Amino acid sequence: MFIISSESWTPLSPIFGEKSGLVDNRRMRIFLSRWVCLDVDTNLKRVKEEVCRAAMDGAAIAVLPELCLTGYRREVDAGEARDVFATASRSFPEVLCVFGTISEEGRNRLTVWLGGELVASYDKIHLFHPNREGEFWTPGDRFVALDWKGFRIGFMVCNDLRYPEQARALALEARCDLLVIPGWWPWRRDHVWQTLLRARAIENAVWVAGCCVAGSLWSGEDFSGAGNYVFDPLGEPVRTVDDHNYRLDIEHRPALVVDPREHPPILGDVEVIEVGEMDAGN
Repeated sequence: MFIISSESWTPLSPIFGEKSGLVDNRRMRIFLSRWVCLDVDTNLKRVKEEVCRAAMDGAAIAVLPELCLTGYRREVDAGEARDVFATASRSFPEVLCVFGTISEEGRNRLTVWLGGELVASYDKIHLFHPNREGEFWTPGDRFVALDWKGFRIGFMVCNDLRYPEQARALALEARCDLLVIPGWWPWRRDHVWQTLLRARAIENAVWVAGCCVAGSLWSGEDFSGAGNYVFDPLGEPVRTVDDHNYRLDIEHRPALVVDPREHPPILGDVEVIEVGEMDAGN
Protein backbone atom coordinates (compact mmCIF):
# COMPACT_ATOMS: atom_id res chain seq x y z
CA MET A 1 0.00 0.00 0.00
CA PHE A 2 1.19 3.50 -0.74
CA ILE A 3 0.15 6.57 1.18
CA ILE A 4 0.59 9.72 -0.85
CA SER A 5 0.58 13.21 0.58
CA SER A 6 0.72 16.42 -1.41
CA GLU A 7 4.51 16.41 -0.92
CA SER A 8 5.59 12.80 -1.32
CA TRP A 9 4.51 9.19 -1.12
CA THR A 10 5.91 6.46 1.07
CA PRO A 11 5.56 2.70 0.53
CA LEU A 12 3.80 0.92 3.37
CA SER A 13 3.59 -2.88 3.46
CA PRO A 14 3.45 -3.55 -0.30
CA ILE A 15 1.44 -6.66 -1.08
CA PHE A 16 2.67 -8.86 -3.89
CA GLY A 17 0.68 -12.05 -4.47
CA GLU A 18 1.66 -15.04 -6.51
CA LYS A 19 0.11 -15.34 -9.93
CA SER A 20 -3.16 -17.22 -10.02
CA GLY A 21 -5.56 -18.28 -12.70
CA LEU A 22 -7.37 -14.98 -12.30
CA VAL A 23 -4.37 -12.86 -13.30
CA ASP A 24 -2.15 -13.92 -16.19
CA ASN A 25 0.62 -11.69 -17.52
CA ARG A 26 -1.13 -8.58 -16.20
CA ARG A 27 -4.40 -9.45 -17.89
CA MET A 28 -7.44 -9.77 -15.70
CA ARG A 29 -11.16 -9.32 -15.31
CA ILE A 30 -12.70 -6.76 -13.00
CA PHE A 31 -16.27 -7.18 -11.72
CA LEU A 32 -18.28 -3.98 -11.15
CA SER A 33 -21.46 -4.64 -9.20
CA ARG A 34 -24.77 -3.25 -10.43
CA TRP A 35 -25.81 -2.89 -6.81
CA VAL A 36 -29.30 -1.85 -5.75
CA CYS A 37 -29.22 -0.59 -2.17
CA LEU A 38 -32.05 -2.10 -0.08
CA ASP A 39 -32.50 -2.33 3.69
CA VAL A 40 -29.31 -2.82 5.70
CA ASP A 41 -29.95 -6.43 6.76
CA THR A 42 -30.59 -7.48 3.18
CA ASN A 43 -27.55 -5.58 1.96
CA LEU A 44 -25.31 -7.30 4.50
CA LYS A 45 -26.50 -10.72 3.35
CA ARG A 46 -25.91 -9.85 -0.30
CA VAL A 47 -22.23 -8.91 0.06
CA LYS A 48 -20.99 -12.51 0.02
CA GLU A 49 -23.39 -13.38 -2.79
CA GLU A 50 -21.96 -10.59 -4.92
CA VAL A 51 -18.35 -11.65 -4.32
CA CYS A 52 -19.36 -15.23 -5.14
CA ARG A 53 -20.83 -14.03 -8.40
CA ALA A 54 -17.60 -12.20 -9.22
CA ALA A 55 -15.52 -15.28 -8.44
CA MET A 56 -17.76 -17.55 -10.51
CA ASP A 57 -17.37 -15.14 -13.42
CA GLY A 58 -13.58 -15.39 -13.15
CA ALA A 59 -12.99 -11.87 -11.89
CA ALA A 60 -9.78 -10.99 -10.06
CA ILE A 61 -11.21 -7.81 -8.54
CA ALA A 62 -14.75 -7.25 -7.24
CA VAL A 63 -15.96 -3.69 -6.67
CA LEU A 64 -19.07 -2.51 -4.83
CA PRO A 65 -20.25 1.12 -4.96
CA GLU A 66 -19.97 3.91 -2.43
CA LEU A 67 -22.22 3.56 0.65
CA CYS A 68 -23.44 0.20 -0.65
CA LEU A 69 -24.79 -0.94 2.73
CA THR A 70 -26.56 2.21 3.88
CA GLY A 71 -26.97 4.87 1.25
CA TYR A 72 -27.30 8.27 2.87
CA ARG A 73 -30.26 7.54 5.12
CA ARG A 74 -29.47 4.26 6.89
CA GLU A 75 -26.86 3.24 9.45
CA VAL A 76 -24.79 0.14 10.06
CA ASP A 77 -22.34 -0.73 12.80
CA ALA A 78 -18.86 -0.45 11.28
CA GLY A 79 -17.68 -3.51 13.21
CA GLU A 80 -20.53 -5.61 11.86
CA ALA A 81 -19.81 -4.40 8.34
CA ARG A 82 -16.14 -5.32 8.70
CA ASP A 83 -17.08 -8.80 9.92
CA VAL A 84 -19.26 -9.31 6.85
CA PHE A 85 -16.52 -8.01 4.55
CA ALA A 86 -13.92 -10.28 6.17
CA THR A 87 -16.15 -13.34 5.87
CA ALA A 88 -16.99 -12.67 2.23
CA SER A 89 -13.36 -12.04 1.37
CA ARG A 90 -12.16 -15.13 3.25
CA SER A 91 -14.61 -17.29 1.31
CA PHE A 92 -13.06 -16.23 -2.01
CA PRO A 93 -9.39 -15.61 -1.16
CA GLU A 94 -8.20 -15.06 -4.74
CA VAL A 95 -10.52 -12.09 -5.30
CA LEU A 96 -9.43 -8.61 -4.27
CA CYS A 97 -12.57 -7.04 -2.78
CA VAL A 98 -13.17 -3.29 -2.91
CA PHE A 99 -16.21 -2.94 -0.68
CA GLY A 100 -17.34 0.57 -1.56
CA THR A 101 -17.46 2.77 1.54
CA ILE A 102 -18.85 2.73 5.06
CA SER A 103 -19.19 5.47 7.65
CA GLU A 104 -16.46 4.87 10.23
CA GLU A 105 -14.67 7.16 12.70
CA GLY A 106 -16.29 10.18 11.12
CA ARG A 107 -14.99 9.31 7.66
CA ASN A 108 -16.51 8.05 4.42
CA ARG A 109 -14.14 5.07 4.28
CA LEU A 110 -13.35 2.70 1.44
CA THR A 111 -11.93 -0.66 2.52
CA VAL A 112 -10.07 -3.26 0.46
CA TRP A 113 -9.87 -6.92 1.52
CA LEU A 114 -7.96 -10.01 0.45
CA GLY A 115 -8.28 -13.47 1.98
CA GLY A 116 -10.29 -12.15 4.91
CA GLU A 117 -7.74 -9.45 5.78
CA LEU A 118 -7.99 -5.69 5.43
CA VAL A 119 -5.16 -4.67 3.07
CA ALA A 120 -5.97 -1.01 2.41
CA SER A 121 -8.35 1.76 3.41
CA TYR A 122 -8.95 5.19 1.93
CA ASP A 123 -11.00 8.06 3.36
CA LYS A 124 -12.86 10.16 0.80
CA ILE A 125 -11.15 13.54 0.51
CA HIS A 126 -13.45 15.65 -1.65
CA LEU A 127 -16.80 15.56 0.12
CA PHE A 128 -19.89 16.54 -1.88
CA HIS A 129 -21.31 19.51 -0.03
CA PRO A 130 -24.62 19.76 -1.96
CA ASN A 131 -25.45 16.44 -0.25
CA ARG A 132 -24.28 17.90 3.09
CA GLU A 133 -21.49 15.34 3.31
CA GLY A 134 -19.43 17.83 5.30
CA GLU A 135 -21.98 17.51 8.11
CA PHE A 136 -21.53 13.73 8.26
CA TRP A 137 -17.83 13.20 7.66
CA THR A 138 -14.39 14.72 7.96
CA PRO A 139 -12.37 14.76 4.72
CA GLY A 140 -9.52 12.30 4.37
CA ASP A 141 -5.96 13.59 4.27
CA ARG A 142 -4.04 11.08 2.15
CA PHE A 143 -4.11 9.40 -1.24
CA VAL A 144 -3.84 5.62 -1.26
CA ALA A 145 -2.60 3.05 -3.77
CA LEU A 146 -2.01 -0.68 -3.47
CA ASP A 147 0.42 -3.11 -5.11
CA TRP A 148 -1.18 -6.44 -5.97
CA LYS A 149 -0.05 -9.18 -8.35
CA GLY A 150 2.12 -6.80 -10.34
CA PHE A 151 -0.55 -4.13 -10.65
CA ARG A 152 -0.60 -0.82 -8.86
CA ILE A 153 -4.15 0.28 -8.09
CA GLY A 154 -5.15 3.76 -6.93
CA PHE A 155 -8.41 4.53 -5.14
CA MET A 156 -10.78 7.48 -5.36
CA VAL A 157 -14.43 7.86 -4.32
CA CYS A 158 -17.21 9.54 -6.30
CA ASN A 159 -16.74 13.33 -6.04
CA ASP A 160 -12.95 12.90 -5.92
CA LEU A 161 -13.33 12.35 -9.65
CA ARG A 162 -13.97 16.07 -10.16
CA TYR A 163 -10.46 16.90 -8.95
CA PRO A 164 -7.86 15.90 -11.56
CA GLU A 165 -4.95 16.62 -9.23
CA GLN A 166 -5.70 13.48 -7.21
CA ALA A 167 -5.74 11.22 -10.24
CA ARG A 168 -2.57 12.90 -11.52
CA ALA A 169 -0.75 12.22 -8.25
CA LEU A 170 -1.84 8.58 -8.29
CA ALA A 171 -0.70 8.21 -11.90
CA LEU A 172 2.59 10.11 -11.83
CA GLU A 173 3.79 9.88 -8.23
CA ALA A 174 2.49 6.42 -7.34
CA ARG A 175 2.71 5.13 -10.94
CA CYS A 176 -0.70 3.46 -10.80
CA ASP A 177 -1.86 1.26 -13.66
CA LEU A 178 -5.52 1.35 -12.68
CA LEU A 179 -7.79 3.77 -10.80
CA VAL A 180 -10.83 2.21 -9.09
CA ILE A 181 -13.60 4.65 -8.23
CA PRO A 182 -16.78 3.56 -6.39
CA GLY A 183 -19.53 6.17 -6.63
CA TRP A 184 -23.05 7.26 -5.77
CA TRP A 185 -23.74 9.36 -8.86
CA PRO A 186 -27.26 10.16 -10.13
CA TRP A 187 -28.48 8.87 -13.46
CA ARG A 188 -29.51 12.36 -14.56
CA ARG A 189 -25.81 13.29 -14.52
CA ASP A 190 -24.53 10.04 -16.00
CA HIS A 191 -22.98 12.02 -18.85
CA VAL A 192 -20.86 13.94 -16.32
CA TRP A 193 -19.76 10.78 -14.50
CA GLN A 194 -18.86 9.09 -17.79
CA THR A 195 -17.04 12.15 -19.13
CA LEU A 196 -14.94 12.63 -16.00
CA LEU A 197 -13.98 8.95 -15.88
CA ARG A 198 -12.87 9.13 -19.50
CA ALA A 199 -10.98 12.37 -18.91
CA ARG A 200 -9.04 10.96 -15.97
CA ALA A 201 -8.06 7.98 -18.15
CA ILE A 202 -6.91 10.08 -21.10
CA GLU A 203 -4.99 12.78 -19.25
CA ASN A 204 -3.09 10.26 -17.10
CA ALA A 205 -2.78 7.34 -19.54
CA VAL A 206 -4.22 4.88 -17.03
CA TRP A 207 -7.10 2.42 -16.88
CA VAL A 208 -10.09 3.81 -14.98
CA ALA A 209 -12.99 1.79 -13.55
CA GLY A 210 -16.06 3.55 -12.15
CA CYS A 211 -18.56 1.46 -10.15
CA CYS A 212 -21.76 3.37 -9.38
CA VAL A 213 -24.76 2.30 -7.35
CA ALA A 214 -27.54 1.24 -9.73
CA GLY A 215 -30.23 2.54 -7.42
CA SER A 216 -31.66 2.71 -3.93
CA LEU A 217 -35.06 1.20 -3.17
CA TRP A 218 -36.05 1.95 0.39
CA SER A 219 -38.92 3.78 2.03
CA GLY A 220 -36.69 6.73 2.95
CA GLU A 221 -34.55 6.87 -0.17
CA ASP A 222 -35.53 6.48 -3.82
CA PHE A 223 -32.51 6.97 -6.08
CA SER A 224 -31.51 6.07 -9.65
CA GLY A 225 -27.76 5.77 -10.17
CA ALA A 226 -25.46 6.23 -13.13
CA GLY A 227 -23.83 3.40 -15.06
CA ASN A 228 -20.62 1.45 -14.65
CA TYR A 229 -17.75 2.23 -17.00
CA VAL A 230 -14.19 1.15 -17.68
CA PHE A 231 -11.90 3.17 -19.95
CA ASP A 232 -8.47 2.28 -21.28
CA PRO A 233 -5.54 4.74 -21.31
CA LEU A 234 -6.75 6.18 -24.62
CA GLY A 235 -10.18 6.84 -23.19
CA GLU A 236 -11.75 4.04 -25.21
CA PRO A 237 -14.57 2.23 -23.39
CA VAL A 238 -13.96 -1.39 -22.45
CA ARG A 239 -16.92 -3.37 -23.73
CA THR A 240 -18.91 -5.78 -21.62
CA VAL A 241 -21.58 -8.28 -22.58
CA ASP A 242 -23.24 -8.41 -19.17
CA ASP A 243 -22.66 -4.97 -17.60
CA HIS A 244 -20.52 -6.56 -14.87
CA ASN A 245 -17.32 -8.09 -16.24
CA TYR A 246 -14.60 -6.11 -17.97
CA ARG A 247 -11.33 -7.47 -19.32
CA LEU A 248 -8.18 -5.40 -18.76
CA ASP A 249 -4.95 -6.03 -20.64
CA ILE A 250 -2.57 -3.82 -18.70
CA GLU A 251 0.54 -5.52 -20.09
CA HIS A 252 -0.23 -4.20 -23.56
CA ARG A 253 -0.85 -0.49 -23.18
CA PRO A 254 -2.27 1.16 -26.31
CA ALA A 255 0.12 3.37 -28.25
CA LEU A 256 -0.07 6.93 -26.99
CA VAL A 257 0.98 10.05 -28.85
CA VAL A 258 2.12 11.56 -25.54
CA ASP A 259 2.31 9.39 -22.43
CA PRO A 260 2.41 11.68 -19.37
CA ARG A 261 3.84 8.84 -17.30
CA GLU A 262 6.83 8.44 -19.64
CA HIS A 263 7.25 12.12 -20.45
CA PRO A 264 6.53 13.94 -17.17
CA PRO A 265 8.27 17.13 -18.38
CA ILE A 266 5.05 17.93 -20.23
CA LEU A 267 3.72 19.02 -16.85
CA GLY A 268 6.39 21.68 -16.92
CA ASP A 269 4.53 23.20 -19.84
CA VAL A 270 1.66 24.11 -17.54
CA GLU A 271 1.68 27.86 -17.07
CA VAL A 272 0.02 29.52 -14.09
CA ILE A 273 -0.07 33.19 -14.91
CA GLU A 274 -1.68 36.06 -13.10
CA VAL A 275 -4.95 37.08 -14.70
CA GLY A 276 -4.89 40.64 -15.92
CA GLU A 277 -8.04 42.47 -14.90
CA MET A 278 -9.33 45.09 -17.29
CA ASP A 279 -12.30 47.39 -17.17
CA ALA A 280 -14.14 47.84 -20.44
CA GLY A 281 -15.98 50.79 -18.99
CA ASN A 282 -19.68 51.42 -18.77
